[in-house]
Amino acid sequence: MALKLESPAFTADAEIPAVYTADGEDRSPPLRWSGVPLDAKTLSLIVEDPDAPSGTFVHWIAFNIPATIDHLSEGTEHRGDYTDGTLQGRNGFDRFGYGGPKPPPGESHRYIFKLYAVDERLRLEPGATREQVERAMNGHILDSTELVARYQSKSS
Repeated sequence: MALKLESPAFTADAEIPAVYTADGEDRSPPLRWSGVPLDAKTLSLIVEDPDAPSGTFVHWIAFNIPATIDHLSEGTEHRGDYTDGTLQGRNGFDRFGYGGPKPPPGESHRYIFKLYAVDERLRLEPGATREQVERAMNGHILDSTELVARYQSKSS
């Protein structure tokens, strides 16, 4: 079975509900996955907007998610570490945790939720950047998948 990522809040290629954006409550959406390889130790999540005016913008980094966990709940806290071992990196807003979409008014942007199954615990500290997480995962990714959604800001 291949790794699969989905959200009970929206479907692939659909609009992200405003509650999960900076136009709304800016809560992280609930995510769930299946098909994690048996030899995976951890999972990493990177959420990006490749359509941002200044280039790809990172909205969320979570890594060292135990492979035994099959979801992230809605409204994940903005902090670096959790008792289960999950760590969060710094997003493009220079803060821990999730930062919701808010593209320029009138523009629809894609938001790519990328999930990686990794064969080891990454030796990184909370606040790691996307580049640091990707470098640490290099050669250790067992499988990956993505969920793409869209959002268009309604206000300025």
